[in-house]
Formats: sequence, C-alpha cells, structure tokens
Amino acid sequence: MSQAVLPPPSDRHADGDSDDLLEFGYEQQLHRKLGKFASFAAGFSFVSILTTIFQLFGLGFSFAGPAFFWAWPVVFVGQFMVALCFAELAARYPISGAIYQWSRRVGGEITGWFAGWFMIIAQIVTASAAAIALQVVLPNVWSGFQIVGTDTALTSSDGAANAVVLGTALLVITTTVNSIGVNAMARINSIGVTCEIVGVIAVIGVFFTHAQRGPDVVFDTGGVPVDSGYIGAWIVSGLMAAYVMVGFGSAGELAEETKNPRRVAPRTIRLALSVSALGGGLMIIGALMAAPSLTDGELATQGLPYVLNSVLSSPWGTVLLIDVAIAILICTLAIQTAASRLMFSMARDGRLPGSRILGSVNKTTGTPIAPAVVIGLGCVLVLVINVGNSAIFSTLASVCIVLIYLAYMMVTVPLLLQRLKGWPHNTTGTPKVDSEGKPLFTLGRLGLPVNILAVVYGAVMVVNLSWPRPEIYDPTGDFPLLRWAAPLTVLAVVAVGALCFPRGKAHPNPVTTGVSA
Repeated sequence: MSQAVLPPPSDRHADGDSDDLLEFGYEQQLHRKLGKFASFAAGFSFVSILTTIFQLFGLGFSFAGPAFFWAWPVVFVGQFMVALCFAELAARYPISGAIYQWSRRVGGEITGWFAGWFMIIAQIVTASAAAIALQVVLPNVWSGFQIVGTDTALTSSDGAANAVVLGTALLVITTTVNSIGVNAMARINSIGVTCEIVGVIAVIGVFFTHAQRGPDVVFDTGGVPVDSGYIGAWIVSGLMAAYVMVGFGSAGELAEETKNPRRVAPRTIRLALSVSALGGGLMIIGALMAAPSLTDGELATQGLPYVLNSVLSSPWGTVLLIDVAIAILICTLAIQTAASRLMFSMARDGRLPGSRILGSVNKTTGTPIAPAVVIGLGCVLVLVINVGNSAIFSTLASVCIVLIYLAYMMVTVPLLLQRLKGWPHNTTGTPKVDSEGKPLFTLGRLGLPVNILAVVYGAVMVVNLSWPRPEIYDPTGDFPLLRWAAPLTVLAVVAVGALCFPRGKAHPNPVTTGVSA
C-alpha cells in the first residue's frame, strides 16, 4: 500500500494560511511568498532610520540643541504601546489593509472606512516626503544631481524644486517595481534593508570612533534657556522622533503575502520598531559626539551629511551617502507597497471609487497593479503642487504624520472600548493558535493599561503635531495660511472622504463589532 506524500511544511503552512483567509471571506489572490526577514524588512524599511534621520536630524537639533535626543526614547515608548496593540490585532486579523481591517472589526464599518481613507492619503504624502529625501543626499554625492539652480539646501527654493525632480524619478522606479510583482519587491527590499542595516552600523561606528566629546553631550541644551521656554522648544524638537517612528505596522499590510502571518506579523511589528529605535538613538548620540562644532549652525542646516563629510575622507563618505540613497529607495518602495495593499483591500470590498479596477490582481504577477500606479501618480501630484515651496518637507511631513496618528487612534480608541467589554475573550470564531499550532501573541492582563497609554500618547501627539507653529509650517513667513496646514488638511480629507464614502452599499464581508473574526 502506497503512503500519501505530504507537501513540504512551507506549502502546508501556505495552504493553511489560504484556508485561514477564506474564513474571513477572501480568496487567496496575492502570492504568499514573504518569509520572516521579508516581513521584517517591510516594517524596518518603512521607518527607514537612515532616510528619516538624515532628513530630520537638523529639525530636532535646531529647536532644542543636543538635548533634543531625549524626545527619542519618549516617542519610542509611546509608539511601542501602539505597536503592542497592533501586534495583538495582527495575530487575530491577518488580512491586507491592516489599519482598515483592524479598525472596522473593533470599531465598525464607518470607523474602519475612515481609518483606511486617512491612511491611504497619509501614505501617499509620506511616500512623497520620503522621495524628497534624495535631495539631502544625492547632490552631496555628485553636483550633477543638482539639476535645478545651485542651492542644495532642502529649505531653499532651488533645493525644494530639485527635490521634486529627483523625487518624481524615484517614484517612477518604485511604481515599476511594485507593478512587476511581490517577488521583485521583496528581493529589492530585503537587499536594501541589508544594505541599510550595514550602513547604520557603519555610520554609528564612524561617529563613535571620531568622537570629539562624550555622550554627556545629550544634556546640552544648545544655549536655549533651561526654563519653561526650553520645555516648549524640546516639545517642538520631539516632532523629529514623531516623524520617524511610524509605519512599523506595514508588516500587517502584507499579511496575505506572508507565510504564517498570525505568528510572523506580530513579531516583526515589534521588532521593526525596536531595532529602528535602537539604531536611530545610537546614530543621534554618535552624530552629536562626532560633530566638528555644535555652534557653527551647520549641524542644524545640513544635519548628518555635514558630520559624515567632516569625519570621513571623500570616498568613504560618498559610499555611505550612496547607502543612504539606497535606504531612501527602499523606504519609498515600502511605503508605496503598503499603500497599494491598503487601497486593494478597501477596493476589494467595494469601498472606493473605481473599486472594480483597484480591487483586481494581475494573475501573472500576483500584484494589484492599478493601486500601485494610482499611488505613484498621487505622490507625483503632491510633489508638483509643492514646487517652489521652501517649507515643502516640514509641511508634508507634519501633515502626513498627523493623518497617520489619527488613523492609528481609529484603531486604538475603539480597541480600548472593546477591551472594556472583554476583548479578545468575547470574540467568536477567532483561532487561538497560528498555522504551526503555537499560541497567538497576547498582552494578557497588560492589555488594558497598554491600550490606555497608547490612546493617551496618540492624543497628545496629534495636538503637538497639529499646533500651528510658524517655524514648522511657514519658516519664511511668506505663507501664513500654511501654519494651519495640518487641521485644514484633516478637515479637507474628512470632507472628501464623506463624499467618497460608499453610502447605501452593503459590505460584502460584514462584521459584528467586537464579536466576529
């Protein structure tokens, strides 16, 4: 008698994951190809500390001096509370379009739709802001990359216009990669993340071996009076860390393309944020220790490229800057990928205009090509609108991060309300183990206090990010209306969202809040 031949373990897990997805009412359309490292890479590359710290170091330093560093661990603790909540949800709802799917399951269809809508807009703007970072790096690699004008500073009109040109070229590349297929995206992303991790280690090593002062520099307030005035300056400097530590939940966006996502996604969400926080913190301290001067103004205007160019001979400094450019590429790619999966997830449910096209998957590539193209075009449009705006980066960054924090709160607030009713113990139909038979990640008794801290932190940061500060939104004083960019953008997004909301259309996979899987 012949014995049945079982498929390899990886195939059995893939079949189990597909059956698991079917129980949520969705067929396996996307290609499930991503392993543990590729999942981690998705979250790590979205945060992309080489990209964001190179962009934003000068912003934090300019407001509060070296002591701005202390905002970094504070923001990490707050965001880690959010990440823990996301990890629990990722284990129970391993579906593409994570923020949309999680929020609708704990807060209802309207909350879920607006969370997804906010996140799509935020990710489009975030990808645009990430693409702009090339301006901080490429002209320092080769002057020929300064195509428009001569002033390379991102806050200048020439620099802002050139940033749009470089950013648009980058978005064409990332849109092409995202249209080819998840395999190409994963390979490029994984290689890029490996390069970024090596680059982070190298940058930290260079800074610490060229230190001109000790780590106690983080207690230097940079001449800002240590009184209530400094507290205000330090709070503003905290926007730097708030801008950086987002996007760690993107592993959840790729859940339908990840093997055993109930186990892998919760772990990579926590790991991506933790590794980013550790590496970023060491980079900040190292830069402060190695900077030739803390008072000549160069650190506030040029940021980390100034330190690298000062401590390294030209060839090695150029190599590290090229590595940063690679990090910017994969960061933009990761954000666009997450946004396209979110758009696909909502369109698959018929919740967006043009859902029939946006919700389709190319059978050959296993990729939702239309959402990738729409996201890419949206990013380019954001850049073109901002041509000539010297505050382009600070404006875009602030607006998109406010939207992301609001989308996060549309998950954490209703989740808190559900916890008070007994979640996750009162849910029905949710498995207690993953496809390997191991228990799902849970916070247990810590769930309620962690969730409360996540909500409080989110609310405080939304207010801080939205505050109409001229030094953030209108540094030249030429566009006073820009000071209100964040609240006005939120109102506009809500208004347009209200027009696009699918009234009168029944959801193809309805859920009962807090009860159904």
